[in-house]
Amino acid sequence: MTEDKQISPKAAGFSVTRLWPVALLLAGLVAFFAFDLDRFLSFEALRENRAFLTEWTSANQLLAIVIYAGVYIVVVAFSLPGGAVMTISGGFLFGPIIGTSATVIAATIGASLLFIAARTALGDVLRAKAGPAIRRMEDGFRENELSYMFVLRLVPLFPFFLVNLAPAFLGVSLRTYVIATLFGIIPGTFVYTLVGNGLGAVFDAGGTPDLGIIFKPEILFPILGLALLALIPVIYKRMQGAKS
Repeated sequence: MTEDKQISPKAAGFSVTRLWPVALLLAGLVAFFAFDLDRFLSFEALRENRAFLTEWTSANQLLAIVIYAGVYIVVVAFSLPGGAVMTISGGFLFGPIIGTSATVIAATIGASLLFIAARTALGDVLRAKAGPAIRRMEDGFRENELSYMFVLRLVPLFPFFLVNLAPAFLGVSLRTYVIATLFGIIPGTFVYTLVGNGLGAVFDAGGTPDLGIIFKPEILFPILGLALLALIPVIYKRMQGAKS
């Protein structure tokens, strides 16, 4: 076992003080619903405030981007529902290029904060108490962590908040986590910002955006192709191992 996988007795031991990041995140999630803030992360709210948001964003674009990114970081870090609505709103307000860029950066920061909080509070404890089967899975994951992380980020079948948390308990390095998140969420984010870019026409027709568009074959198959490319290093290692 390599040095970075060794867990000191102090790290493996349970301490209530280590749980403050999780307590903070749970408090934020409870407050979100207690104060009925979820009503603001909806297409209804976006439709009702459409004129004001577009006019204010046009007059204060840089500030609007900063505010949007800040809210997105909070949404992701606290695992609040409404990420898809936020992403589509980014495309609606800023267009596909700026919307995608702002969303990807903000989502990466928010996810990284959640990753650090989870690893700080529970990561070492859970890994220390894990059985042999979990340890073997962790070792296999860490051996090809960048490839696996790219797959988890690219394939839209895995809930975003779950992919944010699971690597913290599998010993994934923060560097790998950030790189895979930053680049792995670009395709899906771009699809939803494109939807947002045409949201005005959808509202004019009295409809709501199709959140299932990511699962349409013409969109899903190319993304799955990228995920398969990310697995090439893993497949190559397995083939080389089989030959030796």
